[in-house]
Amino acid sequence: MKITDFINRRAATINLKSNDKEGVIKELVDLLIRTREVKPADKDSLVKILIDRELLGSTGIGQGIGIPHGKSPKIRKLIGAIGISKEGVNFDSLDGEPAHIFFLLLAPQESAGPHLKALARISRLLKDRYFQDMLKKAKSEKELINFIIKEDQKKH
Repeated sequence: MKITDFINRRAATINLKSNDKEGVIKELVDLLIRTREVKPADKDSLVKILIDRELLGSTGIGQGIGIPHGKSPKIRKLIGAIGISKEGVNFDSLDGEPAHIFFLLLAPQESAGPHLKALARISRLLKDRYFQDMLKKAKSEKELINFIIKEDQKKH
């Protein structure tokens, strides 16, 4: 599985503006609305699902990374967005450090396999510090996606 299989190239930003967890999640859902993969009317319910998941345990996995994720009956296939925060956001990360790189995943209610594979794929790629630095230094959304495509090709 490649990250580009579930991250829409237009669901990317190098300039997250929010400075809190809920704000980041809303911005990332807005990216999916912009790509028409999510209906505007579903925003509130999806944000609630993602926030409720955070209450079970933070998806801030440490090393400046957050992977908010959830399942919804409103979602037909695995979809995702990526956002970079230059300043960093307190995401209740395991290591207490602010998060800068965010991958948001939404999966259909019944799906387990693709959802878990996607989480594993993202986690594996983000273990590479050089790759993390490249994502954080991206100067445009196109460059951000190109870094992901390049990495996907190397480690697939």
